[in-house]
Amino acid sequence: MSNKPHRIAMLGTGLIGWFYTKSLHEHRRPDRVQVVYSRSEERGKAFAEEWNIPKYTTSMEEAIKDKSVNVVIVGLPNDLHLEAIKLCCKYKKSVLCTKPLARTGAEAKKILEMVEKAGIFHGYLEDLAYTPKTLHALQSVKNGVIGRVTWARSREAHPGPHSSWFWDLKKAGGGAIVDLGCHCIEIARNYIGKDIRPVEVMCWAATQVKPIEAEDNAIALVKYANGAVAQFEVSWSFRGGMDLRDEVAGTEGVIRTDHFMRTGFEMFTAAQEASYVAEKAESASGWLFPVGDEVNSLGYTHMFTDMFDSLDNGTTPMESFYDGYIVNAVIDACYKSAKTKKWEPVVIKDWRGRTDVTEPSPFVDYDADHWHIKDEFLPDGRKKVILKEKVTGNIIQRVL
Repeated sequence: MSNKPHRIAMLGTGLIGWFYTKSLHEHRRPDRVQVVYSRSEERGKAFAEEWNIPKYTTSMEEAIKDKSVNVVIVGLPNDLHLEAIKLCCKYKKSVLCTKPLARTGAEAKKILEMVEKAGIFHGYLEDLAYTPKTLHALQSVKNGVIGRVTWARSREAHPGPHSSWFWDLKKAGGGAIVDLGCHCIEIARNYIGKDIRPVEVMCWAATQVKPIEAEDNAIALVKYANGAVAQFEVSWSFRGGMDLRDEVAGTEGVIRTDHFMRTGFEMFTAAQEASYVAEKAESASGWLFPVGDEVNSLGYTHMFTDMFDSLDNGTTPMESFYDGYIVNAVIDACYKSAKTKKWEPVVIKDWRGRTDVTEPSPFVDYDADHWHIKDEFLPDGRKKVILKEKVTGNIIQRVL
């Protein structure tokens, strides 16, 4: 186990690079960004000054091979991930990559194969799987609080991305699905079980509002080998800020989480809020919903703690490049289904989870002659039991 602070090369000076650096410098203080790469010298210089970073450069290779650096964080547009990670493999640097891992499943598979061949540590920076509420909910699910998971729903909607490259189909690899759906898919995978194979997808996607080639709204169902279903809803045209909500239901209960719009922090101003309110906030006046500790609420703090603890201990983090590959494979199926209007299989060429999973029977014994459907307590305190007769198939009820 290494107790030395990690020295980081931050690739990218956009919003995600800012969030990552803020999280590292303000919450995990021993680990510091040593050099920052930007395609713009002006932005790189300003970013380095803002965060007291010793070096900045417009050469990606120079940043990655810097001898003072042992970890590289990729916070670049999707079309640059492959190039950056290839250089990390060349110089044997541990690498953490923002979501999505790649633009397609094939590209993600290539990246996964590269890092595994090079033998370098790799972590998939899926922050929304690490929010404090999600981690607590996941532990409750693992503890059996809601029984067998049957359904998960994840929603991410906001007015659209902050940088031009997101809106470029070739650079991004897609629209709202690849940008936001990647979060939703991975959150559901955690709830349902990462060892459970996603098998097929039904997806609707459309360009309803924005003059772009990619989709700005989408809804999908992802069916898993154990019969569980995950649902995601994503939008780049939702007004009023950023809506982040998840639900997971099982045979014994349900958990709902709201991460952003209902923060418990409400403010009204008839003037103007002079400072930053929250990510994707559309107004600085009227009713505002600030976030007390945004990087923590969005999962960055716990995410980087897991990444660096795993690196120190020589273990695999909760989110690795393999997880990024599976997410990209599901996204591929979503795009295909959106075109064909049919259920489409999820093509996974390297499945590492369980292969013995089957859909469980919904029939639960009540006694030798009946299947159990439901219990219900009546207003007078009595209990009603709804049953199905095994021989006749008739549905009956008994009041106890």
